[in-house]
Amino acid sequence: MKRHAPATARNSGPLAEVLELELPQQGLVLEIASGSGEHAVFMSRRFPDLQWQPSDVESEALASVDAWAREAGLQNLRPAVPLDAGKPAWPVDRADAVVCVNMVHISPWAATEGLFEGAGRILGSGSPLVLYGPFVEADGELAASNREFDLSLRTRDPDWGLRDVSDLDILGTVHGFLRTARHEMPANNLTLVYRQR
Repeated sequence: MKRHAPATARNSGPLAEVLELELPQQGLVLEIASGSGEHAVFMSRRFPDLQWQPSDVESEALASVDAWAREAGLQNLRPAVPLDAGKPAWPVDRADAVVCVNMVHISPWAATEGLFEGAGRILGSGSPLVLYGPFVEADGELAASNREFDLSLRTRDPDWGLRDVSDLDILGTVHGFLRTARHEMPANNLTLVYRQR
């Protein structure tokens, strides 16, 4: 029932260092597309004063998240909830931060549009929407590994693929967000932070 994502072990520490700079001291963090649940456990341990709400669209992922959570026994880690970022109805109506790791490139663009729209509804002024993953930047050369990854994603599903940061910036503006930070991460990934105006 528990899933294991090898990349999670590699990126949890660096991501937590960035989140320490960007997340509020207290409050509720909604994690979109929690996947295996390993990030949820790691971050709940790292940030004990934050309530961590995992979510995913897949029932198998939800089961994995809850299996990891049961084993960890953390009081600030809530049971996972079903959430499709591309649908207007979210089971959470207020949060102090939204974190989304490695979803934007392995889902249709409509899911990213829904992510910004939904985050815009539940976040207050100044609250962060944090995106982690591989992205394309107009003024930067795409690493060979990311170029190959993008091709493999589009071969699997033409609606998938690495997204251009400038397109995300435009989408953010439409939904009341301004990008306030860009953090370079290991393995040619980025963490992008958007805050509600």
